[in-house]
Amino acid sequence: MTAAMRPARSRGRAVAVVVGLLVCALAASLAGCSGKDAGGRPTVVVTTNILGDITRQIVGDQAEVRVLMKPNADPHSFGVSAAEAARIEGADLVVYNGLGLEENVLRHVEAAKEAGVPTLGVGAAVDPLTYEKDKTAGKPDPHFWTDPLRVRKAVRLIGKKVSAEVDGVDKKAVASRTAAYGKKVGELAADMERSFDGIPAKRRKLVTNHHVFGYLAQRFDFRVVGAVIPSGTTLASPSAADMKALTTTIDKAGVQAIFVDSSQPDRLARVLKREAHREVAVIPLYSESLTEKGDGAATYLQMMRANTRAIARGLARS
Repeated sequence: MTAAMRPARSRGRAVAVVVGLLVCALAASLAGCSGKDAGGRPTVVVTTNILGDITRQIVGDQAEVRVLMKPNADPHSFGVSAAEAARIEGADLVVYNGLGLEENVLRHVEAAKEAGVPTLGVGAAVDPLTYEKDKTAGKPDPHFWTDPLRVRKAVRLIGKKVSAEVDGVDKKAVASRTAAYGKKVGELAADMERSFDGIPAKRRKLVTNHHVFGYLAQRFDFRVVGAVIPSGTTLASPSAADMKALTTTIDKAGVQAIFVDSSQPDRLARVLKREAHREVAVIPLYSESLTEKGDGAATYLQMMRANTRAIARGLARS
């Protein structure tokens, strides 16, 4: 950034912080809405809890990481309060998924960006895929976190952005944490590969509650047969024709398991199981949200390891 550009950005961010404070006051939530935390540290606001955990691993105690999406929430439908919207515009950096994922929050991220707040749209920066079929064909797929090697790239991008944009952080500490966490994510990828090696090629077929595992399928040689909701968002609904077509596909492909999000009702998946002319297991996965601590998927690494075990068991069975 040139010296001429810095004053303009500073003025824009100053205006954003003032507006944010006014909004917080109207919401009776003034405390905690300014850019700095109680200890005067800079703040990084993150939209989704998966990216929030990844960012915390990178930042450590160098900044306050504020995550907007609660545990077990749906990234497609969660929203933010007036106070949280103000925090976005008062942040030192905003990290978001993008590609249409946070459907009710992205307008606030765009407003912060226009006000001069540094932002990082991770999804668009990690070689995103596009959906190949059904109602979202041709649109970008935001669910990149199911591919750990793309996440490893995201880790490097977030680390660099934090060092470049967040004043007051120890850049060496951030770089060290970035490298250490990136190594763990690389080890996760290798462990997943070994776990999936036991699944015969003819059984590497995925049916999920909606199109969420395209990246995992590409990375580890699975085939996405279909989805209960034939869309990339949980806000869509399947028609009777969609359900009939998927039932036919399950029968013809010899699908053994339907994977549903652990935080979403699996009624439709059980209807498919009942109507398919074969035994089909309904297996829960942590697909789009982390859980509370102690509930099985409180971190990204825990989530992916739990999903790997569930997929391997569900598809390797005779």
